[in-house]
Amino acid sequence: MFTTWNPWHGCHMLSPGCQNCYVYRRDRSVGRDAGRVAKTADFDLPVRRARGGAYKLPPGASVFSCGTSDFFLEEADPWRAQAWSFIAARPDLRFLIITKRIDRFYIALPEDWGAGYANVTIGCTCENQDRADYRLPLFLSAPIAHRVIIAEPLLEGIDFTPYLDARRVEELAAGGESGDAARVCRYEWIASIRRQCLAANIPFHFRQTGARFEKDGKVYSIARQLQMSQALASGLSTKRRT
Repeated sequence: MFTTWNPWHGCHMLSPGCQNCYVYRRDRSVGRDAGRVAKTADFDLPVRRARGGAYKLPPGASVFSCGTSDFFLEEADPWRAQAWSFIAARPDLRFLIITKRIDRFYIALPEDWGAGYANVTIGCTCENQDRADYRLPLFLSAPIAHRVIIAEPLLEGIDFTPYLDARRVEELAAGGESGDAARVCRYEWIASIRRQCLAANIPFHFRQTGARFEKDGKVYSIARQLQMSQALASGLSTKRRT
């Protein structure tokens, strides 16, 4: 289970995968402008302490970071160094940062980053072949201790084979798109990525079907509360072979 830490909120659409962004959809439903970027009241949550002096986030917690924005967003440049300092102060927590902006990775990177903080996993998202071919070479060349690839929302079949280095990639997760306007995710795209991961001995995680999932020429409409459980029930997710 992940604890959520959103140091800032708001983002800007960048590529085709952003078209039906859940943040925009959620903010629109409450009359909020998702394009307005601002620090949140939880900015310093990782180092915040309770009255008794203990950290509010207990040691050992896994922290999903910046889920309603992008950690490497331009507007966050003035805040990122301090956010990194919170992460560095809590080596007892495990942080997950998922980004579409890996090309901005080096901006405000800590001086002591070295080969990457051991408590940080960075996930690079790529929804189609074009974005995979642009982002993943940058991702694989960056000094990162723990790396995962995220293909969600998956918008087409993708050949990941040039980028599946088991020494540098710990997992590849893929899934369809949620929401009323969701684009179709096809079973053969998922199955192909699974085969690529098996051949490279990289764990594959079929995270969710999405709202519209096509198999054998038929498109299924899947309720939001069932999208993860049906992906799990498919048996397509794998583990690294020993």
